[in-house]
Amino acid sequence: MRVILQRVSKGKVTVDGEIVGAVDCGFVALVGVTHEDTEKEAELLARKTAYLRVFEDDAGKLNRSVLDVGGGVLVVSQFTLYADARKGRRPSFIKAARPEHAAPLVEFYAASLRQLNVQRVEMGVFGAMMMVEIHNDGPVTIILDSDELA
Repeated sequence: MRVILQRVSKGKVTVDGEIVGAVDCGFVALVGVTHEDTEKEAELLARKTAYLRVFEDDAGKLNRSVLDVGGGVLVVSQFTLYADARKGRRPSFIKAARPEHAAPLVEFYAASLRQLNVQRVEMGVFGAMMMVEIHNDGPVTIILDSDELA
């Protein structure tokens, strides 16, 4: 499982012109799932997301987590995180999990964030054509991969 965390001053997801999820200070979490992923990987990445210290303290050091700053997380499913562009000009998405496997794990990741007391957890719409607005703060972008954290 992969999560691209972008620290944001605000972020929102729109589907068919309607805002379906939004956060102010916090993260936009782009989440990709592969065939082998389980709730174990989703929980691991949710914990890492909640406790990762990439928000500034009073001295300007990256010492605070999203929990510490009372921030939110906007969770957006993104199968393209498992694109393989090594051959040819069209990427292969064979490593991305099918929706029936991926959707529940994206939901579980969000639920795990809520259980960890992240103040606000919002979501995009799985499988929809989404317009994602990201006001990257810093910019700070962190790549989390469960294969590298295990």
